[in-house]
Amino acid sequence: MSSGKLTFDYLESKILQLKLSGDWQLSAGLPSADEVLAQLDSHAGITGVSFVASQDFKWDSAFISFLFKLRSISKERNIRFTVLGLPPQIEKLLKLSPAQAEKIIPHKTVEEPFLDSIGSRVIGVKNTTLSVLSFLGDIVLAFKRFICGKAFFRKDDFLAIVQRCGADALGLVSLISILVGMILAFIGAIQLKMFGAQIYIADIVGIAMVRVMGAIMTAILMSGRTGASFAAELGIMQANEEIDALKTLGVSPAEFLIMPRVLALVIMMPLLTIYANLMGIAGGFIISTGVLGLNPVEYFNHTITAVKLNNLWLGLIQGFVFGIIIAVSGCYRGMQCERSSTGIGEATTSAVVTAITAIVIATAIITFVCQIIGV
Repeated sequence: MSSGKLTFDYLESKILQLKLSGDWQLSAGLPSADEVLAQLDSHAGITGVSFVASQDFKWDSAFISFLFKLRSISKERNIRFTVLGLPPQIEKLLKLSPAQAEKIIPHKTVEEPFLDSIGSRVIGVKNTTLSVLSFLGDIVLAFKRFICGKAFFRKDDFLAIVQRCGADALGLVSLISILVGMILAFIGAIQLKMFGAQIYIADIVGIAMVRVMGAIMTAILMSGRTGASFAAELGIMQANEEIDALKTLGVSPAEFLIMPRVLALVIMMPLLTIYANLMGIAGGFIISTGVLGLNPVEYFNHTITAVKLNNLWLGLIQGFVFGIIIAVSGCYRGMQCERSSTGIGEATTSAVVTAITAIVIATAIITFVCQIIGV
């Protein structure tokens, strides 16, 4: 095969068309981008650059470097640069280029007009919404392949994530749930003591923990512990271009990285919620019997009578929903992380804030719905 050849053609006197043929590999020697620059200098008014590749066109990474330089020249001259006439693999590699990582924050010398600021915010909200919907769509497609038995992910990694989301979190969940149960018992005792009805502390602690507090406290803990961990892991992979490598190999990040994490939290959150409920009731039992002097058997009888099955199911549903929220928030912020150490820290913080905010909103919605249907 002959070495790379470059010829020029002009479409409507405004589009410079580059016709590529031969071997455009490093070993064969490539034409210089200065030839294109000379054409741009000699023909004023060019508004775009396009390509046409012949049948014998052969390329490697050296040609990608040639395109990078040519794209930079086009950007400086405000010339439209398109690669539609090149093999589709080249377009994918250009999209994976780290050009967007090298962002320079401009120094604002003039305050942005009010209407422009509003418009920028609206456009930002629109872009964020579309990005989130696209991310959720990828997750849905990944779960569809999982249900069909076609999903590709490592089983050992999934089991390790399940252990991190479940067994490794038991200590922290136990401590916080017991303390929350104790606090509820003390608060209830202050008011109920005025009426001599301290025994109803069992009702307050049991219903509060099983219906709401167990799921919420577990979710907040898992947001700071597991959600932040997911964001940091994926953020580091994004910064090291490991996710780009998976895409280049044809492996879906949503299927290989995100789906196992979402599935693990969806499975473990309801189980952790049940465990937190038991620990919270145990905390209320310790205070009621050890400090307030209530009868242990009577305390358990009141708890069994007060806590209905509807309360338990409501708590489990909230745990299931919170598991999805935590996993999606952590993975989304990690995948959107900038390729820098600062970006990883911001992604981790944003994952926790997003998850907790969404948890509070979801709790309000679920409570409102339950109030309407009388559950």
